[in-house]
Amino acid sequence: MTVQKLDGVTFAQMVQSGAYHLADNAKKIDALNVFPVPDGDTGTNMNLSMTSGASEVKELDSNDVSEVANAFAKGLLMGARGNSGVILSQIFRGFSKGMDKKQTLTAGDLANAFDSGVATAYKAVMKPVEGTILTVAKDAAKEAVKQAKKETDVIALMEHVITEAKASLKRTPDLLPVLKEVGVVDSGGQGLVTIYEGFLAALKGEELPENDSDIDMDDMVNAEHHKITQDFMDTADIEFGYCTEFMVKFEKEKIAKNPFNEEDFRNELSEHGDSLLVVSDDDIVKVHVHAEYPGTVMTLGQRYGSLINMKIENMREQHTALVGDKSNKETPKEKTEYAIVTVAIGSGLKTLLESLGASVVIEGGQTMNPSTQDITDAIKQANANNILILPNNKNIIMAADQAAKLAEENVEVVPTSTIPQGISAMLAFHPQSDITTNKETMDEARKLVKTGQVTYAVRDTQIDGMTIENGNFMGIANGKIKASHQDKMEVVKLLINEMISEDDEILTILQGEDTEDKEVETLVSYMSEAYEDIEVEVHKGNQPVYSYILSVE
Repeated sequence: MTVQKLDGVTFAQMVQSGAYHLADNAKKIDALNVFPVPDGDTGTNMNLSMTSGASEVKELDSNDVSEVANAFAKGLLMGARGNSGVILSQIFRGFSKGMDKKQTLTAGDLANAFDSGVATAYKAVMKPVEGTILTVAKDAAKEAVKQAKKETDVIALMEHVITEAKASLKRTPDLLPVLKEVGVVDSGGQGLVTIYEGFLAALKGEELPENDSDIDMDDMVNAEHHKITQDFMDTADIEFGYCTEFMVKFEKEKIAKNPFNEEDFRNELSEHGDSLLVVSDDDIVKVHVHAEYPGTVMTLGQRYGSLINMKIENMREQHTALVGDKSNKETPKEKTEYAIVTVAIGSGLKTLLESLGASVVIEGGQTMNPSTQDITDAIKQANANNILILPNNKNIIMAADQAAKLAEENVEVVPTSTIPQGISAMLAFHPQSDITTNKETMDEARKLVKTGQVTYAVRDTQIDGMTIENGNFMGIANGKIKASHQDKMEVVKLLINEMISEDDEILTILQGEDTEDKEVETLVSYMSEAYEDIEVEVHKGNQPVYSYILSVE
């Protein structure tokens, strides 16, 4: 089988196949993230970005390959999350430009499109790092251009692209020392190879092998709800009114009477609702379903064990409230002169940032990066002539930059990569200064604060010359792991000792959702004894993942 001309319908099938294959492997790609903290989200970010692009293509009815590519690029851009998602969106933005006004593609056209995608992606990144998705895309495109000089079959060309992309991926540890140290290939590069494999399978008309990996349930639930909020509907259109989530902890006696089979359980639940997600392991099954009778679906789950972590929300009430909010927002309001849009997760952090002047706090952070669309929506919600964005996470900065470029308002991004940097930048904001001056002042302020974070390891690893065991707590200062121990308080003290110098005056402690007040009292006592000249402030951030976030100035 050969393909001499690639049309729009076939390319649309390639996009859907690439998205499917990426979704099927997202969890494995997440696991490649080198930092052993629970923030491995490259696969999730790429998957959510790719899903957005594939959805845009699905809505299009065209056999014009350039129209399909444009729709794909548009969907990717608006759904882009995290650095990997934004770079992916830029690769296919350039890819789309490379096939402008072409109804079909030859092998040479396809090679040029790959090459154009690489050029656009490299321009979009301020400091390109080799050994990442950029390198894999570049090497694959280079091979495509080389092969296109003698190859006219699109399938054969794509096979060469994948062969080189895989070879390039294997070389990434030689280019990025941190990958070699941990013993993994680049996660973003792996994601791109996975997409290309999906492309090739569609070209050949082949089925991709089933993967046993699952995307994180919370991410899937968020994606489901994100899709729902994008849909226009009346409250009366909601067929199943209760968002129902629960877990069943398996019990031997019940399992003996009712052997559990995930697929059979999923099929059974599907008769009682929609937006169904079921994920299980040896001990539990997690369920998310929109049902009209939550008690019925929970009763079905109780056949296998006891119910835990139950949550039921009335979606009709939520939707009515949302429509009401929209009605209020439709009333024209005069724009304010300034607004600050920032990102955080944790009720205490949100309250703290709002008290400092944030107009909109987007929920997100280390484990769920907001998309370009999320930030674009926040810019509109801010309703101001001049808007400053504080991403507070290095993986969100590129999406913020993209949203700023798309905005009609005067928008600047202060590249804060941590919550303490965001707080420090906000304190430097002056409403009487122009936006350029404010950006410069806030940027300088964020550089003066030192950030410490305490979290736990999700796998055994060796990094930064330290041996870290799964489950141990880690102290991270300005992105580098400085302490690891099974005792959390021991790690916090080691981290404080590492961070504080004789010129420092203030330590701010942001208390995570998994910490107790007694722990903080112990820390404050420790500070008064060891650093009597340092002023200590404590705020309940209630942030997940990080037990403590420390700010030293």
